[in-house]
Amino acid sequence: MNERFVKHATFVVERTYAASPERVYQAWADPVAKAKWFSKPDIFEFRVGGREYSSGGPPKGPVFTFDASYQELVPGQRIVYTYTLDSDGTRISVSTTTVELIQLESGTKLIFTEQGAYLDGHDTPEVREHGTNLMMDALGKVVEGEG
Repeated sequence: MNERFVKHATFVVERTYAASPERVYQAWADPVAKAKWFSKPDIFEFRVGGREYSSGGPPKGPVFTFDASYQELVPGQRIVYTYTLDSDGTRISVSTTTVELIQLESGTKLIFTEQGAYLDGHDTPEVREHGTNLMMDALGKVVEGEG
């Protein structure tokens, strides 16, 4: 029998974008825009209680399945969702994510907070935080007109 354990962790990623909070929010709310910085969703229901689902990965790598449910949406201000992440059919984490968008004179401050349960050593908070940093950089390119 495999040893089962859970590592709980919270991490925060902050970015400042030269774009309005509404533009940043739209990059999450529009499936075409989101596909430019995250992944192309197979299911996309951006509403409270709605679901976002995508499955894919590198050509010779594992297939990752992202399955999210939106808990709260405040246009231009906040996105809260819960999600599971599977790798080749194995559940590797369960998370709650809050995205805060704060109006600045020069654009938007984004605060991304993830509270996760990382399962059986299949994933770690450090790896997830690194990937999130890369995603938030890609989001910046999209909202600032480079992506």
